Amino acid sequence: MPQAALSTPHPSAHPGTQPATQFNDLFDLSGRTVLITGATGGLGQALTWAMARQRAQVLVSDRDAEACDELCRALAAAGHSAAALPCDLSDPAQVQALIEAAPGPFGPPQVLVANAGMQGPAGPLHQVSDADWAQVMALNLKSVHQLCAGLLPGMAASGQGSIVLMASIAGLRGNAQIGLYGLSKAALAQLARNLAVEWGPRGVRVNAISPGLIRTPLAAGLLANDDFMRRRLAQTPLRRVGEPHEVAGLAVLLASAAGAFITGQNLVVDGGTTISDGN
Repeated sequence: MPQAALSTPHPSAHPGTQPATQFNDLFDLSGRTVLITGATGGLGQALTWAMARQRAQVLVSDRDAEACDELCRALAAAGHSAAALPCDLSDPAQVQALIEAAPGPFGPPQVLVANAGMQGPAGPLHQVSDADWAQVMALNLKSVHQLCAGLLPGMAASGQGSIVLMASIAGLRGNAQIGLYGLSKAALAQLARNLAVEWGPRGVRVNAISPGLIRTPLAAGLLANDDFMRRRLAQTPLRRVGEPHEVAGLAVLLASAAGAFITGQNLVVDGGTTISDGN
């Protein structure tokens, strides 16, 4: 039986045949508007500065309006384009207002980094109250879905877009203390997969990032706990905690041309904690 003819490879399959310009500015975000929620926290600021330093126009969103303004002033002083859009994401009316306001400063966002979230109560799941459940899920999951639903059609209309959902390794394994948080973050990773399938045909990519222990103010209590840190670092092949810029760099990749063929993924940034047997 004759063999089926092989299809002719696209020129891009052979790097040597590509125009040199395809290798330039892979991480450049010039002309792109990036909306970042939770932008004034430790990780949020790293995300915001990383995007701005790749020449993105950044929309700074967080609950504290003055903190948003302060961050925008610092960005402007460094020569970056930024606008403050304060929002309490636990309020659906404010989320809708953010969706409607986002195109105002620089045009419709091409990138959303959904970074805002809360840990919620510590303790076993059977002790979680209805109020705790509603609060954590409203901020960590429902508001993200509302934002995505509001911004995705505009991205699709332009034929391109990137959404980055900030999940956590707490959503990848069991946890006796922050199970509700882990549930919400696992749901975010699944939301990324679902939206990637729904919107990929229209040029929009959706991914999640799952950080491990990162040196931020939110982690200050854990970082100060010597017993916890000995156990955690023994379980982490790189034997250290992560830095905010190491998460922000991945977000830039996912927002840029460098990540243009990545979608529906949950990318782990944890120094190897979740792949280690503790040796």
